[in-house]
Amino acid sequence: MFETLINTFDQSPAYFYSFVAILSLLIGSFLNVVIYRFPKMLELGWYQECREFLADEIKDIPAKDVKPLTLSKPNSTCPSCGHPIKFYENIPVLSWLILKGKCSQCKNAISIRYPLIEAATALFSVIIAYQYGVSEQTFFLIILTWGLIALTMIDFDTMLLPDQITLPLLWLGLLVNINGLYIPLEQSVIGAAVGYMSLYSIFWLFKLITGKEGMGYGDFKLVAVFGAWMGWQLLPLLILMASLVGAIVGLSLMAFKGHQREQAIPFGPYLAVAGWITLLWGEGIWQWYLSFII
Repeated sequence: MFETLINTFDQSPAYFYSFVAILSLLIGSFLNVVIYRFPKMLELGWYQECREFLADEIKDIPAKDVKPLTLSKPNSTCPSCGHPIKFYENIPVLSWLILKGKCSQCKNAISIRYPLIEAATALFSVIIAYQYGVSEQTFFLIILTWGLIALTMIDFDTMLLPDQITLPLLWLGLLVNINGLYIPLEQSVIGAAVGYMSLYSIFWLFKLITGKEGMGYGDFKLVAVFGAWMGWQLLPLLILMASLVGAIVGLSLMAFKGHQREQAIPFGPYLAVAGWITLLWGEGIWQWYLSFII
């Protein structure tokens, strides 16, 4: 059956792209849950661990009344009125359009962010499918893309890049290159190490000079992820692109939004976007850049 499906995809690219798009829309809906709930689950876990660690010191302080939270429980509800969201109200993109971006019960607005994440997940996945066709490269790169979307939005919201998502992507990058799926294993291992150490060194240099921490450890690990997937050679391009976009956004926030210079902004989203672009088109961009400066 699996071979038949693969043959069908090979013979009909349109069918393949449609399959990838529909599957990715569904995954995008799930990513919305991950993006919203996973940081809260981490916070709850940290709270419980702190109480256990400080049990003797805080035994007279009552614990907060917190409800158990997982990616599957409780069921999704409207944040305004608590209306349980039915399955037909949760069809990716389509339900939001049919409901005109409002809760079916209280008519309060539902953020356009949810369908945008679903649509973006489908779009980026189809781009990879178009680029690599019916192949193992497509399968693993789409998984990486889904993880990057979750990391991007979580970092944007909370300035966290959870190890529970970042590290599996790092190990996956090393594992898929055991047989040289994208690059030789040696380049993958060196890329992961160089990716981590490059930002780690900048972090400590900045801290020694200014006494401040300029970025988080999650950023180091995210660059290591890309190093494991594409080697060390394109990492300078990735960091250059991410820094350039980050600087432009930071200056724009200060100029138009009153953002204070001391206020931190997440660097993970810029790394994720720049890394994804570099992974797909980095060789061409790098050659163009070298020809331009030479």
